[in-house]
Amino acid sequence: MIIPSQSLVKYDNPVLVSRTDANAAKGLNILNKANAIVAGDKKAPAPTEKPPAGADKAANVDKNNQNAPKKLPPVDDKGRAKTPTQTEDILNSILPPREWEENNQLWVQKVSSTPATRLDVINMQEQLDHMLQKRQARETGICPVRRELYSQCFDELIRQVTISCQERGLLLLRVRDEIRMSIAAYQTLYESSVAFGMRKALQAEQGKSDMENKIIELEEEKRQLEQTVLELKAKCESIEKRENERRAMEERKHAEEIAFLKKTNVQLKTQLEGILSPQKK
Repeated sequence: MIIPSQSLVKYDNPVLVSRTDANAAKGLNILNKANAIVAGDKKAPAPTEKPPAGADKAANVDKNNQNAPKKLPPVDDKGRAKTPTQTEDILNSILPPREWEENNQLWVQKVSSTPATRLDVINMQEQLDHMLQKRQARETGICPVRRELYSQCFDELIRQVTISCQERGLLLLRVRDEIRMSIAAYQTLYESSVAFGMRKALQAEQGKSDMENKIIELEEEKRQLEQTVLELKAKCESIEKRENERRAMEERKHAEEIAFLKKTNVQLKTQLEGILSPQKK
């Protein structure tokens, strides 16, 4: 594990916990129990005397009282003074002890149960300002560093309040958990919105490239259609010119035929009159 960094929460001095010694002690206890069981099996049963009347009931009552679980004093019991052990248990449940390994040794550091004074609160405020400036936390906007430091400050306030009033500390714990849950929900919403925005941006980028390709295709089609229009216009003009020439030629030919027929008609009329005039005489 990594050695924990400096925190605004007040902790006791770290305690060295040897895993090797603990495992050896656990193995020794198991071995002693096994030897005791073996030794008990080898012993002969001792003669029992008949207990006096009423002794069985008393023994059963004592045995039931011993086996009954011991109830801890309730937290909301105002008539009972809070014991230091109960306060430490609540503090450890709110702020679990920190554990880390250093040089193959396990260290445990529990949160302090010492009440805080007015001077401690002032020092914590100054330390908070110093840590914000040292770690270059942002004053506005989203800043993980500022959020971490203020979370440590809030945990320290919960610790101080829990020592003086456990009920108020547990209520502040609920407030802290609710705030963290809300922040986690907002963070999830923010990440999902960023992912949605990225998908939309990629879709828009892909749609933009598709539209650009479609625009290029439409422009090429437009150019081809314009070329076709020019060709058709030229063709129409050529046909119109050719038809005009043909019409003019036909009109000229028709006029020549009419003139020829008129001339022929005049000649035939003249010949006919020349033939008919001698007969009248």
